[in-house]
Amino acid sequence: MAKNWVVVANNTEAKIFTPAPPARRLRDPEEIQYSAEELPPSQLVELEALEHPAGRLKPQSIDADRPGRSFETAGKKRHAMSREVDPKKQQAIAFAKQVAERLESARLQGEVDRLILVAAPEFLGLLRDHLKAELQRLIEEEFSLDLVQMKPHEIRAHLPETLFGVPATKY
Repeated sequence: MAKNWVVVANNTEAKIFTPAPPARRLRDPEEIQYSAEELPPSQLVELEALEHPAGRLKPQSIDADRPGRSFETAGKKRHAMSREVDPKKQQAIAFAKQVAERLESARLQGEVDRLILVAAPEFLGLLRDHLKAELQRLIEEEFSLDLVQMKPHEIRAHLPETLFGVPATKY
């Protein structure tokens, strides 16, 4: 049986789902016949959730210290040093690395064979930057959407039917 994961993430939260196999319905208990119309739609089942509360903080709360000061290269004037990366972006980078490490761990342990990534646009780029080449080969599809706050059936409804072989549930 294939181990498929749907990873839904943004800079503060990541959820890992797996498609539940559709239960088959029998017409006659003695005669096993199935048709695509009779199969109930697949659903997503949450396996795991990762949270990064620091990603919700305001920049001034993340980095409350004043910037350091340095001297001019020529002369005796001092000036404040600027930051290379915004504190919020730095938190998002750290979380993308954490999510990538969890996915790599799952790959090494044989927990996942196929990945579908659904992430907020900026976070998807950060996540890609931290995925190893072997893990990137498992990615079947990527969607640039922030669906983390949605319920599993709502997330499933946003994904193409072709990924699961059956239509999404209409709620």
